[in-house]
Amino acid sequence: MDTDSPTPESYLFADDGQIPNSRYPLLLYRNAFPTRGTAGASWLEQRFADNNWTNSWRNGIFSYLHYHSISHEVLGVYSGSATVQLGGKQGKTMTIQAGDVIIIPAGVGHQNLGSSTDFGVVGAYPDGRTFDVLRGQPGERPKADQTIAALPLPTTDPLVGKSGGLRQLWK
Repeated sequence: MDTDSPTPESYLFADDGQIPNSRYPLLLYRNAFPTRGTAGASWLEQRFADNNWTNSWRNGIFSYLHYHSISHEVLGVYSGSATVQLGGKQGKTMTIQAGDVIIIPAGVGHQNLGSSTDFGVVGAYPDGRTFDVLRGQPGERPKADQTIAALPLPTTDPLVGKSGGLRQLWK
């Protein structure tokens, strides 16, 4: 995909005092792959693994505002659609749908505000990292901020690989 790499939408969210967000932009690839349903989920798992984003799972997105401090995250939508809040309460509300891939930097808040009954995503993490779930509660920071700042940059973009995507946009 390097020669005709899709161009992601890019969203930068500021620290709102509760959710740290990130100096790196959230990346959203719209209609990035054509396969849907369980075949689409399998395609995403393989594509992410080929690009060293592993420890994958299939499910949805939590209905409460949260972020991760110990890993970046990719979400590939293989069925349905959802309205999501990104970047915390001061962030942006948007609709995502089957075919979309979102790369969420550590610290960026995200929440499912409502979805179709068939909504499904594959999630994965660079280098097979694990994840935590933080909700912007008192006492989470500054430890979460230090953990986020210490994370290495991924060596690949989960969708397009070694060149393009976050490799160019997260410098």
